[in-house]
Amino acid sequence: MSGSTPAGDAATRRAGTGYPGVDPAPSAEAEVRARTESLGEMLASFSTNLSTLLRQEFQLAKAEATESAKQGGRGAGMLAGAAIGGFLTLLFLSMALMWALGTWMHVGWAAVIVAVVWAVIAAVLASMGRKQLDAMKGLPQTQETVGEIPPTLNPNKETP
Repeated sequence: MSGSTPAGDAATRRAGTGYPGVDPAPSAEAEVRARTESLGEMLASFSTNLSTLLRQEFQLAKAEATESAKQGGRGAGMLAGAAIGGFLTLLFLSMALMWALGTWMHVGWAAVIVAVVWAVIAAVLASMGRKQLDAMKGLPQTQETVGEIPPTLNPNKETP
């Protein structure tokens, strides 16, 4: 036996090379922290991490809300354009009817053609505006990540 003592062999086995049930080394950083940090340090770390997480979630919600507001603004602008087009349609149709009844000549028919063009423009803008407003999705990523917070705080499960 090359200098091996029974006490040395026992120490080697206790370190994890021979005894079943004895963990050779902490397998995760969380286990090392659990063994070395005080409860106060753990709570401080938890509160720091939680406040960082909540701050990031708020920033994500703000970014998504800004994007949704821009999309809503574009849709509202197109609907406003449709409203102006509708107003001009009524204006030109009224003028066309007036001129057509008053003169029975070409000026009235010209006004009808202009009014029809404005009616087509109003219909296109209204369709595009409605499509833009229907495409708004709200805050999908924020809803998803906020839903992940409670399982993360569950102490019975290991988080990645």
